[in-house]
Amino acid sequence: MKKSVCILLLVFSFLVYLQSPVLAQARRFTPRGWQLMDLKKDSIYGASVNRAYSELLVGKKSKQVIVAVIDAGVDTAHEDLRGRIWTNPREIPGNEIDDDHDGFVDDIHGWNFLGGKDGRNISSDSYEGTREYFRLRPIYGDQTDSALIDPNKRKEFAYWLKLKEAREKDSIDQALEVTYLSEAVTQSTRADTLLRRASQKDTLYPKDIMSIPDSIAGPEKQKMLAVYKEFRIKPDQSLEDIIKEEKRYLQEAKDRLAALDVDPNAERRDIVGDDPDNINDNRYGNSNIAAGTPSHGTHVAGIIAANRDNGIGIDGITNNVMIMAIRAVPNGDERDKDIALAIRYAVDHGARVINMSFGKYYSPGKKWVDEAVQYAEKNDVLLVHAAGNEGKDMDLEMDYPNPMIESTKKMATNFITVGASTGGPDSLLAAGFSNYGQKTVDLFAPGVSIYSTVPGGGYQAFSGTSMAAPVVTGIAALIMEYYPSLTARQVKYVIENSVLRPTGVKVRVPGTKTKADFSTLSRTGGIANAYNALKMASTLKGERKLKETSTIKSRLE
Repeated sequence: MKKSVCILLLVFSFLVYLQSPVLAQARRFTPRGWQLMDLKKDSIYGASVNRAYSELLVGKKSKQVIVAVIDAGVDTAHEDLRGRIWTNPREIPGNEIDDDHDGFVDDIHGWNFLGGKDGRNISSDSYEGTREYFRLRPIYGDQTDSALIDPNKRKEFAYWLKLKEAREKDSIDQALEVTYLSEAVTQSTRADTLLRRASQKDTLYPKDIMSIPDSIAGPEKQKMLAVYKEFRIKPDQSLEDIIKEEKRYLQEAKDRLAALDVDPNAERRDIVGDDPDNINDNRYGNSNIAAGTPSHGTHVAGIIAANRDNGIGIDGITNNVMIMAIRAVPNGDERDKDIALAIRYAVDHGARVINMSFGKYYSPGKKWVDEAVQYAEKNDVLLVHAAGNEGKDMDLEMDYPNPMIESTKKMATNFITVGASTGGPDSLLAAGFSNYGQKTVDLFAPGVSIYSTVPGGGYQAFSGTSMAAPVVTGIAALIMEYYPSLTARQVKYVIENSVLRPTGVKVRVPGTKTKADFSTLSRTGGIANAYNALKMASTLKGERKLKETSTIKSRLE
């Protein structure tokens, strides 16, 4: 499954999991906004953001920071993001002219690399493994004997065999998913019928379900109430609405199964019209950064930047950032070319931090992404990346993008990889879905039941390393706001060396039934902590010497 998709977003996928006493125990430690809380003050493993504001930042002035969110798009009209959306000062809105001569027409709040010049947009794309499979199938077909392959191509042939094996497994998994979702729809429909009959109402809402006696429809009642509670579904959403969503996801699963035998590049050619294998074909897309359903990107943006002083919704990590929205992550796997160009766009337009809540396990264009990472490094821009949601040890399986520069075998100094933690208790501190790695994951951050902004002015709780990454991005931006002379490398140093390290805490290793010390799951062995980070930042002498405005201008000319 695609890692940037929040793993708790699909209601039906967790009907059984919701009943787990393990998850129920963890949920007691995750009140709304818990990522902002403090272990000492609130007895919860939050990131100590509120404590930082109340004890360290009172009366201090900050400098505005631009944060780029490379994601599935952002609802820039959300009430809690008002005044927090970056506007390109060198572009005149709506005149259909490239005023700043950067190659992007009317890029007022960012850019959409998944759009066409005619206004159409891609919402779902293929997976990278599928694209690679189709690329190499004409070359190797059903060949299985490496002895018959040109010695110079045996490395690629081994790669082909890996792709072929993965595709066969994926075909089985997709078929099983269709079967599972079909059963979920059947069960939900059955529950809806029984509950409507018990309540004698045609349409059921949470209050109606609660009024049904347990003696009449206890199991169905409790299951549906658990769904409403876990996903904070609005009181005006009926059970019928949930079933419609389930059916929509089922249809998407059927479409994915059918798409296994369809050219994975056909829609891209039709809508976007670029050559995805040519990095120099780089003037494509459109300015519609809210195309499709930008729930994921809007949620990420809210975690970072939701207004802290408007008395509504939620509080973000920061209080003086502008969100630059770059749409480059579809439902499916992002393209290396899009990500490389998105990073360069963010750097060229003044972003100091880039949030990257996405990832995949194949990267044929890694060279392009590596060069973009190095470009960001050269221009003092910090990259924050989500570790992924498969419960895997990333020391054993490489994830992309990553800080390892393939051409030099050196690690980029401006890259942070983030796993997801819970609020507690200690044994559940590592989120059960989070990827981890003592060498490859730098630290953990709150990523379970994070309540944030969604399109249309709403709010919802999502879980995933996609939520943990923007917590760290927000902390990085907060440091830059109050200590603007610190470089990206210094901010990375501060964040990683100020983590909260739970001492001697044994946790369930994600994706397994075994236990290990929490400190062994990441490079730092800790959880991002804004309070500690700001205290440490105050002791460092800033090394940042770039003159921001003139540097940005020169990159665009």
